[in-house]
Amino acid sequence: MSSTKPNRPAAPQALPEPARAAAIKAIRLRHPGRMVFATLLVLLFVVFILDAAARPAFDWPSVGKYVFDQRISMAAFVTLQLTVYSMVIAIVLGVILAVMRLSPNPVVKSLAWFYLWVFRGTPVYVQLVFWGLISIIYQDISVGIPFTEPWLVFETDAVLSTFALAVIGLALNEAAYLAEIVRAGLLSVDKGQDEAATALGMSWAQTMRRIIIPQAMRVVIPPTGNEVISMLKTTSLVTAVPFSFDLFTRSRDISAETFNVIPMLVVASIWYLFFTSILMVGQYFLEKRFARGVGDRRPDRKADGLTGAATGTVTGLIPTIGGGQATVVLPVPPAAPEAADDPTSPEGGVR
Repeated sequence: MSSTKPNRPAAPQALPEPARAAAIKAIRLRHPGRMVFATLLVLLFVVFILDAAARPAFDWPSVGKYVFDQRISMAAFVTLQLTVYSMVIAIVLGVILAVMRLSPNPVVKSLAWFYLWVFRGTPVYVQLVFWGLISIIYQDISVGIPFTEPWLVFETDAVLSTFALAVIGLALNEAAYLAEIVRAGLLSVDKGQDEAATALGMSWAQTMRRIIIPQAMRVVIPPTGNEVISMLKTTSLVTAVPFSFDLFTRSRDISAETFNVIPMLVVASIWYLFFTSILMVGQYFLEKRFARGVGDRRPDRKADGLTGAATGTVTGLIPTIGGGQATVVLPVPPAAPEAADDPTSPEGGVR
């Protein structure tokens, strides 16, 4: 009995250059509505800038005079100090609270929940007012064993300045929000990562430092960056302590002397925008640093452009080493069922 083997398809061959050019030809869709809308936005922006430049209420000469004034510069530096000190304390305390919230101990978890409930449930301005009145609530600070004679006694006003009270008030409020951010980041890491690290013999500290935290940072950094920017602007509320050397309060004091409020508000806004821009750039690079290896693996755009072309024959590109050109791979058409069963067909054979 004789049999005929089905013809094998020929090896993929490269299309000639004109065919390749025709295969990847694409026509960009036109969106006239988008162009019109974008043009209107640009025109409105230009009109707003020109109108603001011509408004006498802004008093741009006064803005230029006070934007680099020594009092404003020092107040901007104090605002930056408030932001940095408060965020450092808040991050440390937020990590501790996040670990407490994940603890299996119900007492520890309940204490962390109570802290978050209090500081997230009351306005930060009210909290700062309380910290400003702390010397009335606690006239002195005692160090020693409870219910015994104290070893050291300090007056609250002598130990805690208004600057320290402002930092403490801002940090304790911010720690409640950062605790939830850190907790969400830790929960975003798959449990198998922890189990695999334990199987490799890593300790808890090694697992957190090398496995869990680097992966959680990808989730933690974006909202933390937003909280830092929010903290920078929240420092304008420390006048409730009262602390009067921050940027907003100093600009308001100067405007009370000059009876010209709007230019000083513009000056304060310029400094806030300057610091915010720096923080946004730093946040961008931090996100890029910790997001390495994570993201969409998009296929080659040229391959996408060829796939689904009008001819329906091109599937993709295979780079040829040393050839300088790409090889276009043609799909192998599937054999029809009838042809496979027909012995007389070139595609079929005797079984």
